[in-house]
Amino acid sequence: MVEFQVNSPTRECLVDITHQIQNAVTTACPPEFSGLVHVYVPHTTAAVTVNEGADPDVARDIIFALARMVPRDAGYRHGEGNADAHVKAALLGADLSVPVVDGHLKLGMWQSIFFADFDGPRRRRVWVEFIGALPSGMRA
Repeated sequence: MVEFQVNSPTRECLVDITHQIQNAVTTACPPEFSGLVHVYVPHTTAAVTVNEGADPDVARDIIFALARMVPRDAGYRHGEGNADAHVKAALLGADLSVPVVDGHLKLGMWQSIFFADFDGPRRRRVWVEFIGALPSGMRA
């Protein structure tokens, strides 16, 4: 397993982590590795998602839409003041899997992998695991 950290600059943001995920694949796996990369966020107020990375307005629109769907102050019972962050993280999910072929992420033309933070700014962790045909003796 590979772990790296993400610094979220604001309370609610999507941070493109595609290059960090590809770097994890390149560093931990042989060039011919094909299988899946499983990305997991061990936090209850953060998530991961795949979406368009070419236009930064898409990430801003996602944050805006989630804020409208799950307002920050809606009378939640959770007492820490971040109940909306928990709900938003639950909507997106704590993990995802992406195909890897010959050591390269197989994303669509406009797709990027995003770390979504709903209770920042913070330093967060991302765990990356590899699933597939690994040569004998190789450990990720």
